[in-house]
Amino acid sequence: MELELYGPDDKFYCKLDQDDALLGSYPIDDGCRIHVIDHNSARLGEYEDISKVEKYEISQEAYEQRQDSIRSFLKRNKLGRFNEEEQAQQEAENSQHLIEEAAQASTIPAGSHCEVWTPGQPPHRGTVMYVGLTDFKPGYWIGVRYDEPLGENDGSVNGKHYFECQAEYGAFVKPSVMTVGDFPEEDYGLDEM
Repeated sequence: MELELYGPDDKFYCKLDQDDALLGSYPIDDGCRIHVIDHNSARLGEYEDISKVEKYEISQEAYEQRQDSIRSFLKRNKLGRFNEEEQAQQEAENSQHLIEEAAQASTIPAGSHCEVWTPGQPPHRGTVMYVGLTDFKPGYWIGVRYDEPLGENDGSVNGKHYFECQAEYGAFVKPSVMTVGDFPEEDYGLDEM
């Protein structure tokens, strides 16, 4: 590769071609830039496809036998998933959270109007179409058909239909970010276009 020095006015100063010279021996000043010309035969994107990179792989059984691995360190020190007390506490917290979410979800009847709050955005109004557990994420979810195309789906996620609506009108939200009430359906005049 070649290195070229350009001044603050983008004027070519000189080539940095003396391998034994220090950087300070060149006329470098504030605002200068060093331009690199790579003559390597590397093609654009050549190193982006990691499937062509040979990787070291080890079987789970062999890794389990090693004493100098992260897994053995975690087991020895009873950290992370190898800490039974912490795991039991986490499961209890998750179970309690699920019970609280179920209680919140039970107060939200399907077919009622709602308002959903998204941080940094005004509230969005819609109709509750689905209340319950889903296959895509744990916990209770509320399926909402928005009054305007602010959603992410058509009532289905990963090929499973939970409710029907137009594309980009459906969304799933947690019970804690919405309120059910007598919110009139907003008319944005989208049907007239």
